[in-house]
Amino acid sequence: MKKEIYLAGGCFWGVEEYYSRLNGVISTEVGYANGNRVNPTYLEVRSGDTNAAETVKVTYEDKEISLSTLLEHYLRFVDPYSLNKQGEDVGTQYRVGVYYLDENEKEIIKNYFDSRLDKGYYIEIKRLESFYPAEEYHQDYLKKNPDGYCHVNLNLIKNSEMKR
Repeated sequence: MKKEIYLAGGCFWGVEEYYSRLNGVISTEVGYANGNRVNPTYLEVRSGDTNAAETVKVTYEDKEISLSTLLEHYLRFVDPYSLNKQGEDVGTQYRVGVYYLDENEKEIIKNYFDSRLDKGYYIEIKRLESFYPAEEYHQDYLKKNPDGYCHVNLNLIKNSEMKR
């Protein structure tokens, strides 16, 4: 069955590129989640006034890749103990978070992190309140700009996990 999860892990360029390579992921889209402004621009989000997080909408086939496996990948590249900072990116828009649509997923997500991380991690686990796609130039940014900045180590994906 086709499902969606929304992942904030710092700059969305690398997060999107990482997940777009995984077998079972149907599509990715970068955008701004859970902010206080309708359809914010990148400049508004960057200002910190919107409280939106740079987020990637991940659409996946749950018979090919599970939510737990998506979360396993997430922990490969995020620092869950860093507040509002991933890599060189600093600000509330770079916070880490997992935003769900299905209320049943809340406990799965929370239990997954609680069983693997020490207390005091900063991963937000919240229902998705809003998501606005980012400007077109941000979509598939690292495919368009292979030398672009990326805090995510794309080499953490095993060959067996890659799309064929």
